[in-house]
Formats: sequence, structure tokens, C-alpha cells
Amino acid sequence: MRREDLAAMLNEQTPACGPARDALIAGGAFAVWDGLPPANRHTGTFQIRLRHTSGHASTDDILKHSGEELLPTGRIDAVDMSSVFTIFLNSSATAVVACAGGRRPTTPQT
Repeated sequence: MRREDLAAMLNEQTPACGPARDALIAGGAFAVWDGLPPANRHTGTFQIRLRHTSGHASTDDILKHSGEELLPTGRIDAVDMSSVFTIFLNSSATAVVACAGGRRPTTPQT
């Protein structure tokens, strides 16, 4: 998948889509993984992680509503690695259905 194509797919599906698009346009690393797990499997896998990110509630609702639909997933990292986003695409990988993520937690300096 081309960076430009993915950026064009990131609209306002969830609150994290805009910041994810910005990170992508700024040159952040991205990947869309092979495999098509059912949408409802993501809700359990990502539930704890999503609870602490932007777009959690709307992403969780979208994934639950998608049920057994097979959704490719991917990731976008900000150039400076300060933020990370998980993206969920439709089964043909032609549209982003949801996105969650935000600033990485910082650890105190010792």
C-alpha cells in the first residue's frame, strides 16, 4: 500500500484518524499486515491498549459492530516515535474503518 493512498483513507472515522494522517504525511513509518482476523477478535486483543488511547470508544464500537468481518490491521508511527496508531481497514483494504492511538506513554528519567 502506498503512503498517499493510506493518507487519503484516513478521514474522521474516529478521533485518532486525523493525528494518524498527520504522522503519516510527516513521514512516519507505517505497515499494513497480512492476515484477516475477524473484527470482533480485535476488541479483545486491543481493548486494554485502546482504553488508554484516542478514539477508544468509537473504535471499540466500530469493531464490535463489524462482527465477523475480516479486517486487515496496520500501524503508523510518528517520525519522532512520540505517537503510535493502530489502523483497521475494510476486508479489501480500500478504506480505513477505524483508528486508535496517540502519544506513547513517557517513562520518568532516572
